[in-house]
Amino acid sequence: MHKDRRKGRELLTLSEQTFPIIEQITAGMPGGFFIYQADGDERLIYANRALIRMYGCESLEEFREHTGYTFPGLVHPEDLKAAERSIQRQIFACDNDLDYVEYRIVRRDGAVRWVEDYGHYVHTETYGDLFYVFLEDVTEKHFKDIDNAYTARLAQERLEALEALAHETTALKMMHEILCSGMWTMEFNPKGEMISVFWSQEFRTMIGYQNEEDFPNVLGSWSDLLHPEDRDRVLKQYYATIDDYTGKSLYDVEYRLLTKNRGYRWFRATGKLSRREDGSPVTYVGMFVDITERKETNEKLREQHQLLEEALAKAQRASHVKTMFLNNMSHDIRTPMNAIIGFTNLAASHLDDQDQARDYLNKISASSSHLLSLINDVLDMSRIESGKVVIDELPCSLPQVMRDLHSMIQPDLETKRLNFRLDDSALLHPNVVCDRLRLNRVLLNVLSNALKFTPAGGDISVVVTERPGPATDTAFYGFRIQDTGIGMAPEFLERIFEPFERERTSTVSGIEGAGLGMSITRNLTELMKGQIVVESEKGKGSVFTCTFPFRLSEEPDGAEAEEDEGGEPLAGRRILLAEDNELNQEIAVTILEEAGCIMDVAADGAEAVEKVRGSSNDPYDLILMDIQMPVMDGIEATKAIRALDDPRLAGLPIVAMTANAFAEDRQRVLSAGMDGHLGKPIDVDKLFSTLQNILGPAQA
Repeated sequence: MHKDRRKGRELLTLSEQTFPIIEQITAGMPGGFFIYQADGDERLIYANRALIRMYGCESLEEFREHTGYTFPGLVHPEDLKAAERSIQRQIFACDNDLDYVEYRIVRRDGAVRWVEDYGHYVHTETYGDLFYVFLEDVTEKHFKDIDNAYTARLAQERLEALEALAHETTALKMMHEILCSGMWTMEFNPKGEMISVFWSQEFRTMIGYQNEEDFPNVLGSWSDLLHPEDRDRVLKQYYATIDDYTGKSLYDVEYRLLTKNRGYRWFRATGKLSRREDGSPVTYVGMFVDITERKETNEKLREQHQLLEEALAKAQRASHVKTMFLNNMSHDIRTPMNAIIGFTNLAASHLDDQDQARDYLNKISASSSHLLSLINDVLDMSRIESGKVVIDELPCSLPQVMRDLHSMIQPDLETKRLNFRLDDSALLHPNVVCDRLRLNRVLLNVLSNALKFTPAGGDISVVVTERPGPATDTAFYGFRIQDTGIGMAPEFLERIFEPFERERTSTVSGIEGAGLGMSITRNLTELMKGQIVVESEKGKGSVFTCTFPFRLSEEPDGAEAEEDEGGEPLAGRRILLAEDNELNQEIAVTILEEAGCIMDVAADGAEAVEKVRGSSNDPYDLILMDIQMPVMDGIEATKAIRALDDPRLAGLPIVAMTANAFAEDRQRVLSAGMDGHLGKPIDVDKLFSTLQNILGPAQA
């Protein structure tokens, strides 16, 4: 920019060592300060912190990226040439030490600000020709000056026009020519009666009419086009201005007017009356301005502001809800943990009283199951939100599902003396294709709530219905679960399916839960392309209705067939347990040895492979394989065993027994060549059932 420089400038010594001193000097300045090279690409060599903040940047790196660290990068693109010419002209034309220019800048967030630039040219030994520049944000001052100048100019023009012209109509015509707006005039006789109306051609054009024939010079031409919602308000103010004989009223109103070809548009109309000495009106003059774009912009800004407020409220509520969730989880986890620790100590001190110790152990088991359900809810919610849950559809018997549910809740029904009714007599096609595990989870979650919140002696019912689906091989199945429990308040019903929501904390209600069950239930229902709705009344109970579209099936229930298979004792079976945790080793070994198994243990996958390789003379019957182990994990160990040369050893049954208990974990181990998957904590009945199904009857 500043390629021609003034002569006779003093030489200055400038180096990076002086920059901290400059920063100290400029730190208290309200504006920015920078130094840039006067030729070439006009790169900056220094910028103080105030300048960086002025451009909406948090760091020098952001500032470099935003501006390119050049003088042209600091200036609004539309102002750059004018700013350069102004500075160059001042350098040549003036002897002042400082050149001055005003231009716009663009902040990092896109906001445009006005600044005043005071530059000082110097020649330095190290960097050559430079400009020292002081920058001050003058946005408010700039627009205030413009507004003041415009107001003063407009007032002067109006005063001069009124003084020079005998009639306000002429003055308004001049204003109209300047502002390019539509106008009107209305004349009144000495009695205050309107005798003529005039609509300008510009106004007619604005609303889509061509001439006086289309839009006659009568008041009704305009008033008939007023929006019904605006009509009374506008006419009231219009006549109030006429009837104000003090002459102080100014007609100024915004309203919608029906145009001929563009529908309703927004206008702003302003008008004033000239009056006789007695206050009666002489001439009513005014103008119209189309403000549709401004109104739409304002409306969009209002909508965006409202959306931001709603988003902020939602974020604050989510933060509050999650805080409450963590507080509740802290309480709900510590409660069973306290029971586990407390009853463990009590059981240890009452070993001589078997009945008492057994009671403590039963309570430890119940608390452990509850703690596991809390942890599973949190993990399930995380998996659902991350999209990792996959629906696994297989043939399924709905009556069998309902019988299994009844069996699972029977102990709770008896404990609370609840009346239970199950009706699936309406099923025409009891066999379907669905994800039995997820369907069971949905129904069990709803039934669990009914059990929790229904007082002793209350009623719970499940009614299953069927109606035709969109295709011949599909039907809609409804599960209506009704209870006579405590019910829910209307405000809670609106958010019952949101994560972490509970109507009352467990501390208040005495009923524990993470507030995730209903959210998981809805998400699983939607993953199965179903719907769930709830009706409830405080003190009268609740009704949950789950509806699913299932494909029909003639195949038997695979799960039911498995359950009907009998199992033989495991006595004498030789089993290798690959497990690195000593406590888990002890638990599994004790359980299986008490069932008659002959146990061997490997502490990692590599040791397990070596033990299998060395067992050719007396092969194991089955391998229980942990997944996460040191040296070699369970997946790699399985692949190594399957690759052994001895087909007897390579084909040994391998069952994963791991804390990685999700569906994708099960699929992963099966894909690696394993024969089954068992989750931790160990379910003893499922462990025995799985081993018996794989091993078959014991050899005589």
